[in-house]
Amino acid sequence: MTEATGTPAVRTEERDGVLVITIDRPQARNAVDGATARALAAAIDELEARDDLLVGILTGANGVFSAGMDLKAFAKGDTPIVEGRGFAGITRTDIKTPLIAAVEGYALGGGTEMALACDMIVAARDATFGQTEVHYGIVPPEGGMVRLPERIPRNIALELLLTGDPLPAARAEQLGLVNHLTEPGEALPQALKLAHRVAHNAPLAIAAVKRVLNERTAFRDTDALREQDHFVAPVLASQDAREGARAFAEKRSPHWQGR
Repeated sequence: MTEATGTPAVRTEERDGVLVITIDRPQARNAVDGATARALAAAIDELEARDDLLVGILTGANGVFSAGMDLKAFAKGDTPIVEGRGFAGITRTDIKTPLIAAVEGYALGGGTEMALACDMIVAARDATFGQTEVHYGIVPPEGGMVRLPERIPRNIALELLLTGDPLPAARAEQLGLVNHLTEPGEALPQALKLAHRVAHNAPLAIAAVKRVLNERTAFRDTDALREQDHFVAPVLASQDAREGARAFAEKRSPHWQGR
């Protein structure tokens, strides 16, 4: 085990061949702004560059995974997108090392999309997922519309995407989205147990399994994400999108105009 390192918003810690990446922005419920996205991308680069790190874990500090995009920062023109790598520097990145999401509390919007970009999910029983973007005049373009219908039944995914309703972790586990449910506060310890079970195996075998699954699914995801962008771009550039972010920042109901 080594001491945690990194920027104030993102900490990394090595634990016997496992790199724990922790989003630590308690003042924003671990929502991701531009600086946090770049720090997460750097942490993933560290995970990928080192042969002695066999598994990564993505989690959030203070009992919250991530509230997704920092809408207050977005309203000011800041973006949590890293060019060529997607939201938080993760969602459009071909990550070769197995990555586990350890989810406590809320994983909303981009938080759910970060979890979907991971290979496995461990969640506390009281955790909550949700693609809430429609409430703010936008859509989930970083995997929510592409990966969620592949992980759970399409009709359930469509309901969640169209309503923005929350998805409790217990229901997510029933649907197959979550690998393991834990008691509150135990998601990271359980994720570490899972990670060490993986890391105990032969490195070449681990890499081969991940590569085969990547080449079978991740490239298809990349194509689908690219194709959806034609429909998503006008929504993200709309007056309603700006109104949704302003309404959130001002703590009021949005006034949609349909343009």
